[in-house]
Amino acid sequence: MIHVGLNLVFMVPGETGGMEVAARALIPALRDAAPGIRFTAFVNREAADADLGVETVVVPVYAARRVEWVRGEQQHLPRLAHRAGCDLVHSLGSTAPARGRFKRVTTIHDLNYRMVPDAHFGVRGLGMRVLVPLAARTAHRVVADSTSTRDDLVRELGVPAAKIDVVPLGLGRPPGDARTPEPELRARLDLGDRPVVLSLSAKRPHKNLRGLLDALARIPAERRPALVLPGYATPHEAELRAHAEALGVAADVRWLGWTSGPDVEGLLACCAAFAFPSFYEGFGLPVLEAMARGVPVACSDRASLPEVAGDAALLFDPDDPGAIAAALERILGDPVEAERLRAAGRQRAARFTWARSAELTLASYERAL
Repeated sequence: MIHVGLNLVFMVPGETGGMEVAARALIPALRDAAPGIRFTAFVNREAADADLGVETVVVPVYAARRVEWVRGEQQHLPRLAHRAGCDLVHSLGSTAPARGRFKRVTTIHDLNYRMVPDAHFGVRGLGMRVLVPLAARTAHRVVADSTSTRDDLVRELGVPAAKIDVVPLGLGRPPGDARTPEPELRARLDLGDRPVVLSLSAKRPHKNLRGLLDALARIPAERRPALVLPGYATPHEAELRAHAEALGVAADVRWLGWTSGPDVEGLLACCAAFAFPSFYEGFGLPVLEAMARGVPVACSDRASLPEVAGDAALLFDPDDPGAIAAALERILGDPVEAERLRAAGRQRAARFTWARSAELTLASYERAL
């Protein structure tokens, strides 16, 4: 029986965002697709009690401390994986052990640290500049979430294209009744009966929420929607709030901070449009999540986003606030176009499944072995 180790040393539950979401969804899909493979997840001490559906080995580090995370991955993991008898180790978080008596497959989700350096702060940013190229160079196979990221790896890091497997992310089934009722949300957020534009993204410069605020200011006040921005606070948020004040749209924006799952689902159910103006994404899962729920989407035409959205979203130049505003006004003011986007979005999102992601990942394992 082939034994695959899953490197999750990076995963601090609740703190590692999309990479954690992707890993937790892919693991059961891999297990279901390959019952003849033994899977072992190597986790840090913070994740020791995580229910991943496979056997786990605890790497003796607290990965919230970045130095410990690197030590666990580079020093402890090779020894523990060899002791466990792993034939292959798949690292799911863009970095990986550079050595080991096993084949190495590494998923590199994006090159944020290089393409949009403000995406990572401090020690983490410095570490990624060293660790991601090292992982790409020493892996037997590299997995990329999109052809856009594959092309970045070839162009920026010199990774041979023949060594890279493109494995798009998948979507889980949208929750049924697990959402906050619209009247409750509208009352709590003082939305009245205004149309709502929702944007789910980290408050970091490369997500281009500043450009979205500029676009909001270009929509005449009498038909301006309320812009709802969930997400944990970052140092950049203070700049965004000040910019909204300067533009005169502060009263039109709702800054929610961390938002519960039922509230997010409720916002997706009641919003008239979903906006995603990012300058750079390795994939762009929030776009598909909105589409799967029948929300009309307007998003940036950069990096992987056109590849993910296809013709099921209105694409705009993220450097042009006028283009962002025009896309939003088209959705809000044209019911026929909005309905087309709802239907096209659902159809598009249905093509991205974790079962397909698992199938393509297993093919990458076969090539490595």
